[in-house]
Amino acid sequence: MLSSQIPLLVAQAEFDSGVKKMAQISARLAYVLMCATLSWGVLIATGWAEKLTGREGLKNGHMVLASLAIAFGCIHAFAFSLLQGAPLGIIKLILPFVDGGLFRHALGILGLEVMLAIAVLASMRHKVFYRKWLRFHQTAYIAVAITVVHSWFGAIANGNLSVLWLAGLTVLVPTATLALARFLPPEVLTRIGMLDADRGKEPGVGEGDAMDVSVNNEKCHRYGTCQAEAPDVFQLIEDNRLTYNRRPPEEHFAQARAAQRACPMRAIEIRERVK
Repeated sequence: MLSSQIPLLVAQAEFDSGVKKMAQISARLAYVLMCATLSWGVLIATGWAEKLTGREGLKNGHMVLASLAIAFGCIHAFAFSLLQGAPLGIIKLILPFVDGGLFRHALGILGLEVMLAIAVLASMRHKVFYRKWLRFHQTAYIAVAITVVHSWFGAIANGNLSVLWLAGLTVLVPTATLALARFLPPEVLTRIGMLDADRGKEPGVGEGDAMDVSVNNEKCHRYGTCQAEAPDVFQLIEDNRLTYNRRPPEEHFAQARAAQRACPMRAIEIRERVK
């Protein structure tokens, strides 16, 4: 009886080994694509993509990378439901901590579900007030952080930490640096050389300079990036119209220039003049 079960056990072990390999490869691809998605999103939002490439950084590349990262993340999660030795049911893959689920699994589930929710709302952004969606979109930074922690815990549990030390840190360090730079004030970025000095503040320019702000409505897609960078100058109101201060006071000049740099559609025009 036992001898008749041996081929079955061997076949099951080989099947599980193949599934684990698929889960491992999809996890590594999702990890790299997730970091690339965040990095490209920051480069577009700050306007650095255009500065580096000489071309307008549109959202298409960011959305493609995000879709691929989520797709491989779903493949990674689904692979565990195929394991014959220790299957994880669909319920466990949807609800963290159910039936004594592991903490590292819960982190991965939460991160992936937040990313899926952001992707779904992104396709509905013209039906959802964009300012509210933009705030929710910023939770992607949290989702990436907890998914990275999930990846490291999983690598420790499976004995693959050496791979993440070598390749994972190589990808994670520039990603974390860009994410941190995204939230630093413009004057700090200028001081460390990541942004050019603001025009109109060079020696010889008087403190009485005035600024005229205008928005090209044909280019503007109401993404709301300008409001995130310069809330005292730009506002998206309830009917999804953009309002802005055409002649902001001097204390808001830096905000306006940051919004101009960050606009992915290059729709903001600024002219400086002497009063």
